[in-house]
Amino acid sequence: MSELALQRFGSRENRQVSRELARLDAQARVSLAGVERTADVQAARVHSLAYVGKQAMHAVVMVSEVEQQLCRLVPEAAGRLSAIGDITALGLAEIVTDTARQVSR
Repeated sequence: MSELALQRFGSRENRQVSRELARLDAQARVSLAGVERTADVQAARVHSLAYVGKQAMHAVVMVSEVEQQLCRLVPEAAGRLSAIGDITALGLAEIVTDTARQVSR
């Protein structure tokens, strides 16, 4: 509050107004700290899920590459190799899904 506005009150009222303004300022700082904390937690969740997702995608690429190489070496094993690759990819997708559930709590 401006000095001119405070001059309209007596010293007792000025102290009351000052205390109330200080209380409101403290409440605003606490509220802002809570908002910032929430934002930090949410950002950490985003980074965690993105990290797990990227790792899973890299793993799927590696599994697919090995599957293709082995299929070229032994074409008769293509069906079995494909099944193992699919199971692995589904397992990785399940891990990403579980992570998404866990970090969103």
